Amino acid sequence: MNKKKLAIGILALIGFITTIKLAVIYYNANFNEFALSSFCSVNSFIDCDGVAKTSESQFFGIPLAYWGLFLYSFIFLLLFADKLKNIVIFKFLEVFKNPMAYIASLGVISFAISMCLLFISLFEIKKLCILCAFTYLLDFLIAVIASSGTSIVNCFKQSFVDFIDALKIRKYAIAFSAAALLAAGFLCYTTVSYKFVPQLKNQKEFKEFSRANKNKYAVSGNILGDKDAKLVVHTYTDYMCPMCYSYNIMIHKMAKELKGVRFEHHNYPLDTECNKYLRSEFHHGSCLMAKYAIAAEKQGKFWDMNTKLFEKQPKNVQEILEIAKDLNLDLTKLQDDANSLETMKKIQNEISEAASIGINGTPSTVINGKVHIGMQKYSDMKQWIIDEK
Repeated sequence: MNKKKLAIGILALIGFITTIKLAVIYYNANFNEFALSSFCSVNSFIDCDGVAKTSESQFFGIPLAYWGLFLYSFIFLLLFADKLKNIVIFKFLEVFKNPMAYIASLGVISFAISMCLLFISLFEIKKLCILCAFTYLLDFLIAVIASSGTSIVNCFKQSFVDFIDALKIRKYAIAFSAAALLAAGFLCYTTVSYKFVPQLKNQKEFKEFSRANKNKYAVSGNILGDKDAKLVVHTYTDYMCPMCYSYNIMIHKMAKELKGVRFEHHNYPLDTECNKYLRSEFHHGSCLMAKYAIAAEKQGKFWDMNTKLFEKQPKNVQEILEIAKDLNLDLTKLQDDANSLETMKKIQNEISEAASIGINGTPSTVINGKVHIGMQKYSDMKQWIIDEK
């Protein structure tokens, strides 16, 4: 084996091992809820696990780590094409007359894609996977070494000529067409089924709620769902919690779709003004909004105020009163009720009750005594409710 082949072989082997590790990280991040953080999740920026959980960590429904495994495996085949082509199952390798040209071309293409991924990682995801960045360097080195002694342009030209010559052979043209159809079918399946990318399915489900400018399922009054429902779903939210905005739309939609269910709202503001269980401030002002939501309930418009508080995010009493005015509420009574000891006591009782059953964040859902903390997929939450009916 000459030095060029040896160098590329070592780089491809390192790349293969690295992508195996990336595949394990991807699996743990998306499929293993009990997995510990990986060694390359150092902080909020250098975070391999965080990158693995994003929709950008896949292409056509297949994790990028798996594409990497395919790339380095194929490079190995090309390196030893002259010997492997004598084995029946690898006879197709005889069409690769200039393996180094293919390897150089693959290296350049991979590096170009890598630079696009790096840009997305730095400026959109705002997280960096250092193992991914390491493979970008490997792709660059493979391209440089494979193309040494010639130009990249010539490598692409030679690869194209070899490919066209191969298609002139009838059996290889048929084999390539069949392989292309199978690959296209498989990619369609992975793209539609989300088999390997549950995070993409989750994000698609959340888009309806997270990107909505307003709650199109919003109800008016104090009752969300069936008044005489046998099943009551208890929800705990904070009006300044970003995920609670989406969650609020979700439960409104669910109330329209499910019969025999009623949703009851409880406050769990992450605001030290009324939450004694907090060590530090999170959402200053959420307690104020909770007071006015309770006050609006006394005038029969709790859910009206609830939805507007999430949508408008008022910063002070004056902005809340503007909302109340649009809802035709009695502003004097509203302020008196919001500032009453009864209202503060109700909020503190709801907070204490939440803490007693293990709730320490929002949004949280309690169904028949079972506590679910955090934002859940719409389909999962809906199924939980159906199962408890």
